Amino acid sequence: MHEHTAGYDYADPRIPTSPVTLADLERLKASVLWSSADEEALRRAGAILVPQTEAILEVWYGFVGAHPHLVATFAGEDGTPDPTYLGAVRRRFARWIDDLCNRPYDETWLAYQEEIGRRHHPSGKNRTDGVASTSAYIPLRDLIGFITPITLTIRPFLRNGGTGEDDVQEMLDAWLKAVTLTVALWARPYSTELW
Repeated sequence: MHEHTAGYDYADPRIPTSPVTLADLERLKASVLWSSADEEALRRAGAILVPQTEAILEVWYGFVGAHPHLVATFAGEDGTPDPTYLGAVRRRFARWIDDLCNRPYDETWLAYQEEIGRRHHPSGKNRTDGVASTSAYIPLRDLIGFITPITLTIRPFLRNGGTGEDDVQEMLDAWLKAVTLTVALWARPYSTELW
């Protein structure tokens, strides 16, 4: 059982149902070549990655911090990165790693992906943490672009699981598909009429 993370409301009944149906999700899974083997590989990846979450986040936050246009989305009123905001998002990002690998991709999961997407979009950014940020949204281009570093940086962590390169590649492929799937869902609030 997870300890409570501020602003992390998975399965909270107040979170609206996603407009994305399970049939939509199945079509999206087909678009990313998802299979039952990927689900199994992702569970194996989760067993390796979740215990390394803090080290993974160090790499990812180092990447964000090294790019002014990315870290700017965490700016407070004064235009400098807000450490409280960065910390709150980091704790939720940690939970996302576990969810991505271990939760069933069902209606509850879909509803929370919609919530995450809304939190990147002008309709919801900064509200969860009550931040007065100079950044009103995460640019969609950066949300999509982040698929690459979030995927490529995972291989060394998967190798720490002590399995062979073929298994590492299977887990990495499943991770890429899962990350792409979730980012496609997070993009829905940006273009509801075309999604």
